[in-house]
Order: sequence, then C-alpha cells, then structure tokens
Amino acid sequence: MPRTARDVVFVDGARTPFGKAGKGLYAETRADDLVVRVIRELLRRNPELPPERVDEVAIAATTQIGDQGLTIGRSAALLAGLPRSVPGYAIDRMCAGAMTAVTTTGASISFGAYDAVIAGGVEHMGRHPMGEGVDPNPRFLSEKLVDPSALVMGNTAENLHDRYPTVTKERADAFAVRSQEKVAKAYADGKIQQDLVETLVRSAEEGYGLATADEPPRPETTMESLAGLKTPFRAHGNVTPGNAAGLNDGATGALIMAEEVAAELGLDARMRLVDFSFAGVEPEFMGAGPVPATERLLNRQGLTMDDIGLIEINEAFAVQVLAFLEHFGIADDDPRVNPWGGAIAIGHPLASSGVRLMNQLSRQFAERPDVRYGMTTMCVGMGMGGTVLWERV
Repeated sequence: MPRTARDVVFVDGARTPFGKAGKGLYAETRADDLVVRVIRELLRRNPELPPERVDEVAIAATTQIGDQGLTIGRSAALLAGLPRSVPGYAIDRMCAGAMTAVTTTGASISFGAYDAVIAGGVEHMGRHPMGEGVDPNPRFLSEKLVDPSALVMGNTAENLHDRYPTVTKERADAFAVRSQEKVAKAYADGKIQQDLVETLVRSAEEGYGLATADEPPRPETTMESLAGLKTPFRAHGNVTPGNAAGLNDGATGALIMAEEVAAELGLDARMRLVDFSFAGVEPEFMGAGPVPATERLLNRQGLTMDDIGLIEINEAFAVQVLAFLEHFGIADDDPRVNPWGGAIAIGHPLASSGVRLMNQLSRQFAERPDVRYGMTTMCVGMGMGGTVLWERV
C-alpha cells in the first residue's frame, strides 16, 4: 500500500555548555559521556516518551576515533541506558554533522521508517583536533582537484574576503562584537540557559564540578581589542581569533518525531520540518556554501528571503555570514539574523553545532507568533553548505 508522507516536528533539544578546547571545561571528560548526558536529559525532560519508542540514535562527529568512534550513536545509546533494542549510528558531514543527523532521520520519519529519533552531534576538539588522523589523497593537489588553501578552513575564510572585497576586516570585527553583545544579553535575559544541561566535569587541580554555562563568550570584546589581533592565516589578512569561532568541545541532541506520534504521546512540538538542501561549492571558498543551499531550497518552496522571519546561521567566520547576508541583500545588523548571537561568542564544536542552531530557532519561534518560517544554515568543510527550513507549529 502506498505510504503518505508524514509531517516531522522538532519536539525538544538540549546541549551541554560548550567549553574551550585544550585546558577548558572538558579537558578530563570523554566525548561519549557528553553525548550520554544529552540523551539522558532529553529522556528526563520528556517522560511521556517511553525509551523503547526511540527508533534510532544518530550522532555525528567529525573525527570518529577514540572516544568519538565505535559507532558513537549506538555506543552512546547503550551508555545512556536506552533499551538494547534501540539501534544507533554515526554520521560525518564535518560542521553539518548534527544538521545531517536531523535531516536524514527526519526524512526517514516522513516516509514511515521511524516514529521518534534522537539526533545530534559531538566534538571534543581538545582530545581530537580537527584533521587528526586525516590522510588527504595526494591527487587532490597533484591533479589540482582543489586549491591547497581548501585544506585549511582559515585560509578558505581569507579567500572569501577576496571574493567579497566589500566585506572588510572592520565589518567582520563589528559583526563579531555584536555577536558577543547579543550572547551576553541573551544570557542576562535567561534565553540560552533553557537548553543547557548541567554536566559533570573533573580537573586534576580542582576535582569534580559542574559545567553550567558556555565557557567561550568574551563579553568585554570591543572593536579596539579586536583591531590588534594577529591574522594567523595570511600576513596582513582579515581573519583573526576574534572574528571567527574558536576550538571547542560540546554535544547537542534533539528529539525529532512524526507530528502524529508526538500528539499521540502528548508531547508539544516546537517547530515543523519543511524542507532541507545541501549544496557544493569550490572547496577553497567553503564559506560560500550556504548561498546555493539556501537558493535551491527557497526556489523549490516558492519562497524568497523576505518570507523568512528568523535566520540562525552558524558563525564559523564572520566573513562567511557577511558574504551570505550581502548575497541576499540583508543588512549586517538585520534583527532576523542570530538574535541571540552565535558561534563567534558561544563556540563551534564542529559536528554538534547544527542542533544548537535548531534549539535556538525553536525557542525564538515561541516568542515570535508573527513568524511563520525560519531557517538554520551553515557552511561545511570541503566546500559545502546546508540549509534547513522550519515552520512554526
């Protein structure tokens, strides 16, 4: 019998506070334990969902070795105490890992393979630096399949400054300052804390403690303090540690369900999945990826950017966001864009960030009954972009 596609909804999301890689919050904490904390929190917050009704656990990680390996979706499900009947798997689409976990399982829910899933991501960049264990095929360079700069994300950001010469370092710095200010205000207003999971941490010096807030924000940031920072990827360049996301640790997770199943269980949906799109660009201009992904999605839906009332875009680099905004004719300070700030302040633990964007967008929908459509979008390493379109329920 032919199946009718079902509506898919975002029911709940949670994340650990994000830490600084290296000697930060999670220096002595395993990556898989961060995921376990998130899964358990989603189950605790939603007791109406019997654990055996979870049909899949899809967890992304960019560097799938060590405590981020062993098919982390399955291993984290077992460690979190889910029934052994609940399967799981791992995903890698670099920065868009958690985003892909949601879109892949969401599509499966739509055609009836699943009813309810947990989808998310983790990255412990302190234990597993980006590129650890990677062995790029020599053909990439010998056959000039990509420009050498494509293999270093900071270099791709400098290339994007070249492509968009009107995106100056001053504009990038100003955007970064606003991100810090918006995150500080969101914290002061109690917006961000709603999705944070208190997470046990340990250090040799201080023993055990709790991580209760993001570690990376620098609310004291000013244009003056950013002006003197070094440009590590190019002499006299534009990209600095101040106008880019840092190296971070953290995990995210979301409860994604068929709308009819959520209603059956008495769970409230925060937003509905409408459509998604991934697209490729020249790897050396990686940051441009959200543009074609978004264009493809809007064209397919018969929408324009004027129809989008909320935009959560990952701030891997300020230039990447500003290039996106410039392409679509959106002002640098448009209130629709990252109203609670973004990754430049909060941090960007690679594969986990896609669900952080969704968490924040879903909370903003609740405050904005005038908005019908919102999107989450991000650039992806090796020259890709991903965009997901959401609708208020």
